Amino acid sequence: MVRSSRRRVAIAYLTAAPFVIFAVFPFIWMLVASLKQDVELYDLAQNPFLVRAGITWEHYHFLFTHTAFPLWLRNSTVVAATTTVVSVVLAVLAAYALARLRFPLAEATTTFVFIVYLVPTTLLFLPLARLMALFHLSNTLWSLIVTYPAFMVPFATWMLTAYFTTIPRDVEESALVDGCTRAGALRHVVLPLARPGIITAALFGFTLAYSEFIYSLTFISTTDLKTVTTGVVVDLIRGDFFYWGSLMGGALVASLPVVVLFSLFLDHYVAGLTAGAVRG
Repeated sequence: MVRSSRRRVAIAYLTAAPFVIFAVFPFIWMLVASLKQDVELYDLAQNPFLVRAGITWEHYHFLFTHTAFPLWLRNSTVVAATTTVVSVVLAVLAAYALARLRFPLAEATTTFVFIVYLVPTTLLFLPLARLMALFHLSNTLWSLIVTYPAFMVPFATWMLTAYFTTIPRDVEESALVDGCTRAGALRHVVLPLARPGIITAALFGFTLAYSEFIYSLTFISTTDLKTVTTGVVVDLIRGDFFYWGSLMGGALVASLPVVVLFSLFLDHYVAGLTAGAVRG
């Protein structure tokens, strides 16, 4: 019995090991590269997975003292957090209407929302740039806060519509029979049950906004207003010269907020992704 249990555990670990290595490898690579001295970093004869010449913090020192990296990190966090809150609120209302309310062309509207999400940002940033110029929002963080919901709301709406359909109507109808209004039923009954789905949509939305590149590169030109995705690329690549150590350090530090968020809300995230699979 004990031997069989150990065998199952061993098989489980061996099966998961390749996926864990695949997921962790980019972070290990960035960490090792950011701690190497330039002499070793550009020496192709050295083992890329080992630090032989000694660990150096010079790349991180350059990143935090000679660039606007702290400001880029703050700008990305503020923009991503603000747009996520706005987009999720709008998506909850839209998804609830599509999943619960009966009105003409409801199915067509759901399909249209999904199609809008599939429109690539490369087709939208030119007309949106024109709008930002007309409203005098160019080269401000507001240009990102206003435009990011254009691709975040359709995505979150599509995701939450599917989640709301997994919540039994009986619970909501019981609240309506007891005298609760539609808004009250949404607030007190549906939203608590839909918390895993909402958190999942928020995590995905935050990741999309935090890692967005095209709009940030187009709308923002001032160094101190750049987000981390554009600031690191624009300021740490000078022509054909790459500050590889600082680039890897910046990418590693910039990824930490997303890693922390997914770690904190992992249980809700898994529940939100698997809710529809166990309905029945």
